[in-house]
Amino acid sequence: MRDFDYRRAYDVPGALAVLGADPDARYLGGGTNLVDLMKTGVERPALLVDVRELPLDRIEATEDGGLRIGATVTNSDLAAHPEVRRRYPALAQAVLAGASGQLRNMATVGGNLLQRTRCGYFTDLSKPCNKREPGSGCPALEGEHHNHAILGATEHCVAVHPSDMGVALAAFDAVVHYESADGPGELPLSAFYLPVGDTPHLETALPSGALITAITLPPAPVAAVSRYRKVRERASYAFAIGSIAAALDVRDGVVREVRIAFGAVASRPWRAHAAERALTGGPASAEAFAAAADAELAAARALPDNGYKVTLTRNLVVAVLTELAEEAAR
Repeated sequence: MRDFDYRRAYDVPGALAVLGADPDARYLGGGTNLVDLMKTGVERPALLVDVRELPLDRIEATEDGGLRIGATVTNSDLAAHPEVRRRYPALAQAVLAGASGQLRNMATVGGNLLQRTRCGYFTDLSKPCNKREPGSGCPALEGEHHNHAILGATEHCVAVHPSDMGVALAAFDAVVHYESADGPGELPLSAFYLPVGDTPHLETALPSGALITAITLPPAPVAAVSRYRKVRERASYAFAIGSIAAALDVRDGVVREVRIAFGAVASRPWRAHAAERALTGGPASAEAFAAAADAELAAARALPDNGYKVTLTRNLVVAVLTELAEEAAR
């Protein structure tokens, strides 16, 4: 592990100043992903700027009825917050499905958004990887790829984003707020993650040196009837091979509003807009749910060993939306 310096920041301007003076520095939250990557040599920062003491650890209601979640809120505190559990239950469920209690106690909301892919080629320095070394190639195309992307991938990268929390945030139109040397800014989560294209090493639209300060969730009454479902290869905590965050408003058997996002199928949390359009205004039936899933998955491009994800994701859509429709009918 490369030697590095460490400094603790106590205010946002101070954190920005330290990072601005050293382009090889990185912010440190819980360190549950960054430190692991430093151990393997994938990440090699010369300086870590600890931001855990910044006053960004609160969850508050916004004036329009949404929620503002500070970037240093731990995953444990996010999942346990009564307003998150009441108004956005799928978000609490996603966080609880994401890691063990020990990791949730350390991991921060801002850090969760910035975690890197768990692709084995990315973390193995003896192998090429376009995400790690642009232009070196993507061995997953011909190698191990059973848990790789079926949507939005290119020949340059087929890795998936590992976040559970991000899937629920995508379903609820979250907005990422940040501070930079040029002042404050914000990015809707839909624009926060960049498409793979031919530059998979560029993962987010966050300006260089910027610090995530909060995530806001706009008011969404439909989110009160929501669910997160995760499929993994073992009963213990593991990264998803498929997941869904969904919310449903049904009245008199008709879908008034629906939110759907997929996890473990793309390089970013995948908002299923085609499926949502297919369902809105139509019947809340298993047949309609399946047809909507097919509309979204028509763009899927599976590799030889990950085609099962198409069927898995389709089944998740039908199962979870059927459960939500039955809950709404009670």
